[in-house]
Amino acid sequence: MPATWLAWLLRHERWIGISALTLAVVVSAAFTLGGGGTGMSPFEMTADTGPGGALIGGIDDVVTSSLWSPGYFMVIFFMWWMMMIAMMVPSAAPAILLFGALHRDRGLWGMIEFLSGYVLVWAGFSLLVTGLQYLLASGGLVSAMYMNFATPYLAAFVLVAAGLYQLTPLKVTCLAFCRGPVDTLTRHRRRGPAAALRMGAVHGTYCLGCCWAIMLLLFVGGVMNLWWIIGLTLYVALEKLAPFGRRLVKPAGVVLLTAGIALLLRAAGQI
Repeated sequence: MPATWLAWLLRHERWIGISALTLAVVVSAAFTLGGGGTGMSPFEMTADTGPGGALIGGIDDVVTSSLWSPGYFMVIFFMWWMMMIAMMVPSAAPAILLFGALHRDRGLWGMIEFLSGYVLVWAGFSLLVTGLQYLLASGGLVSAMYMNFATPYLAAFVLVAAGLYQLTPLKVTCLAFCRGPVDTLTRHRRRGPAAALRMGAVHGTYCLGCCWAIMLLLFVGGVMNLWWIIGLTLYVALEKLAPFGRRLVKPAGVVLLTAGIALLLRAAGQI
């Protein structure tokens, strides 16, 4: 009987892997859509602010300095982490499945290990960005209601910085590794215990290098604004997976730079 089950698993390993990835994305997306444990509804927040978000749309907001308890810090961290899994794993799925196909000797567990290494990298990013959000919240620079920047100057700075990063060689290099997972998986091949975990972390690091600035844009439109979450997820997927993905990088950078400068000029004109 065990041999029968093993044979069945080997025959259906790819579909089991696809199902596991789908389940991970669905669960993390459902958690995010449910408010991420914050008690707030992303649907209501998005309906209140619209596609642009509260800051860009000029919506009345609650801006006060606030100190978090350790428990609330962990809630925000877990919210960020689940949101990153929901946003990033879809575009990383081909690399994860490719790893499974290239390392069939490791079985399904090797694929799960690779995925774990990938999401652990984004856990590190989530911890850092939660710390950043805490510092901004304690200084009254992040909205308590919509989780966006409280000042257009800070939003303009992030837009410009993200736009400039799109034009850097580091962005191009990281995107090339994300778009060419075969090269990544062969060049950074690991052996020994936890090899799949480490290779997943390597791939996750390149994805982080490619997308960290794009993820910070959530502070511009609102961390839980569904328009921004879905829009950035689709953009990342196109950039990594579409045949024309490389050609999107520079135009996106120009758009971000233009938007940042326009927001800065609008804010300066209101003084």
